[in-house]
Amino acid sequence: MQKGQIGVTTENIFPVIKKFLYSDNEIFLRELVANAIDATQKLKTLSSFGEYKGELGDMRVEVKVDKEAGTLTVTDHGIGMTADDINKYINQIAFSGAEEFVNKYKDNANSIIGHFGLGFYSAFMVSSKVEIRSLSYQEGAEAVRWTCDGSPEYSMEPCDKTTRGTEITLWIDDDNKEYLEQARIDLLLKKYCRFLPVPVVSGKEQEWKDGKYVDTDRDKVINATEPAWTKKPSDLTDDDYRNFYHELYPGQEDPLFWIHLNVDYPFNLTGILYFPKIKNNLDIRKDRIQLYCNQVFVTDSVEGVVPEFMMLLQGVIDSPDIPLNVSRSYLQSDRAVKKISGYITKKVASRLEDLFKADRADFESKWDDIKIFIEYGMLTDEKFCDAALKFTLLRDTEGKYFTLDEYKTLVEASQTDKDGNVVYIYATDPVEQYSYIEAANAKGYNVLLMNGQLDGHFLSMLENKLEKTTFVRVDSDVADNLVPKADKKDSGLNADQISLLTTLFRSQLPKLEKSEFMVSFESLDPAANPVLITQNEYMRRMKDMAATQPGMSFYAKLPDNYNLIVNTSQPVVARILADAEKALDEKLNPLRAAVSADNERLTAVRAEVKDNKPTPEQEAEEKKLMESVDKSRKEQDSIVTTYAAGQPAVKQMIDLALLGNGLLQGRELSDFIRRSVSLL
Repeated sequence: MQKGQIGVTTENIFPVIKKFLYSDNEIFLRELVANAIDATQKLKTLSSFGEYKGELGDMRVEVKVDKEAGTLTVTDHGIGMTADDINKYINQIAFSGAEEFVNKYKDNANSIIGHFGLGFYSAFMVSSKVEIRSLSYQEGAEAVRWTCDGSPEYSMEPCDKTTRGTEITLWIDDDNKEYLEQARIDLLLKKYCRFLPVPVVSGKEQEWKDGKYVDTDRDKVINATEPAWTKKPSDLTDDDYRNFYHELYPGQEDPLFWIHLNVDYPFNLTGILYFPKIKNNLDIRKDRIQLYCNQVFVTDSVEGVVPEFMMLLQGVIDSPDIPLNVSRSYLQSDRAVKKISGYITKKVASRLEDLFKADRADFESKWDDIKIFIEYGMLTDEKFCDAALKFTLLRDTEGKYFTLDEYKTLVEASQTDKDGNVVYIYATDPVEQYSYIEAANAKGYNVLLMNGQLDGHFLSMLENKLEKTTFVRVDSDVADNLVPKADKKDSGLNADQISLLTTLFRSQLPKLEKSEFMVSFESLDPAANPVLITQNEYMRRMKDMAATQPGMSFYAKLPDNYNLIVNTSQPVVARILADAEKALDEKLNPLRAAVSADNERLTAVRAEVKDNKPTPEQEAEEKKLMESVDKSRKEQDSIVTTYAAGQPAVKQMIDLALLGNGLLQGRELSDFIRRSVSLL
């Protein structure tokens, strides 16, 4: 019997492993099964090259729980090990010191195993003793038994094993008895080993009998050895892809389509990515895509391997170029991983373009479901954005789809403003903004529907990408001004008329929470509504984007700003103005004259002072004149406000505009209804 100490530079490796790998101790099973698979695959390779001429026999890997004995055993029929192999691969551990080990890797169990080749030693996370029994495939090899109780000391001696391969038995310690439950082991095998290339057997198949599940005599095979991503696309039908999707994600509806990844240069990568129906739920989850290494499950946290926007996809990626025991820091810094990420981006964009070209009608039918994915990709990945400009679609309010080039051609002639900018008019709610859409259509304008979750950010990005292009919402101005062809028409009102109408309309505006109104006057189409309400495009867009960007909270706190535009060419407005002048001019004219005289004298006083310091007399006169002007104006406002309260037509016009914008609610809406009835 050979006895010795494992070749490490510290004696406390096992306590360190137990302590710092404890939170991830389930990894031990993946490591042992993965080693067993490797041993099996190596023998198959040797056999294929003629270097092993014996019978391969049953090549499966077995995982056996013996609850009574307190053991868990992993058995393979692969290449096996000699005493020299065990000395080389088990007894010698490249280890640089416990202190550095603890400080650098204590928070990441995967890093510990991956960086130090400690896959086998992860068994000591859950065991008080580990035994290896192995017989090498080599002719004349002697079977060997190795045991260790978790200290650096081990023993190794010949044994009576007669079957080729390796059998590793773990005596599960008191803190980890869960690993003696068949259900727990089956769960871990399903998680890590469900697609391994060699059959993995654990326990027996069960059937329902006498009101309960009972074991049969049939071995239970945990895994599917040839998952869809390992096959050639030409060998798979659409049903094969869908069935595999439902195997990965039971209970979900069919995916829209999928992309089969298959590359062997400059790195190895296979996989299938599925497009689920996303619609407007921007749910960036970290567990949609599963990462495998040679069919061994590694993680479902694939940040770094795929761009962030592809977290909306589902599926599988398998690459032997990504270590089995991968850490997040590794993914973020490794060049090979970055190349893989870039390749996936390019492949997805290419596949989407192919789908668009092959069957545009089908692509259009799926656009509303994949739109948020494509927009998110374009907003976060420059290379994907450049590629996606070819197949990005815009949809108008009539349900027609256009590429960016097609839409520019459609609207360029009618929707180019006086500065040469092509104006893209859009709506976010075709029902609420119906009257604005109708007015824009009447002018010959086409209106896009931009009601997606990311459309506010997306159209801002397009404004930067597309030369001399601007987006305006259909309710951001009156239809005549959406595409400015010339300077706005003068309202046709003098200063006194503007002052009179401003007070007349402003005094009848309701007090809406977090809303402010600016009254303005424009000479519009006489057939247009007498009062229209619009929202400033820039401020509204900033507030919309602030809802999804915490850094823009300043805009989110600002009140909603509306423009109340009075159409001075509308006959009703002209009548209201004439009636107000007739009723109020006799009272207002003396006050207007007083304001004018006071302002003239105020101007003269200030001219006398110029750069000199005003005298006390001048200061007193200036203050008196300003107070007089303020008093006269307040009297004017009071007279007009009192008059306006008795003019239901003014309030009615305002409420009609508010109603058309969904801003009339509660008591104001109730008053409007009663007033409408009384006016009939």
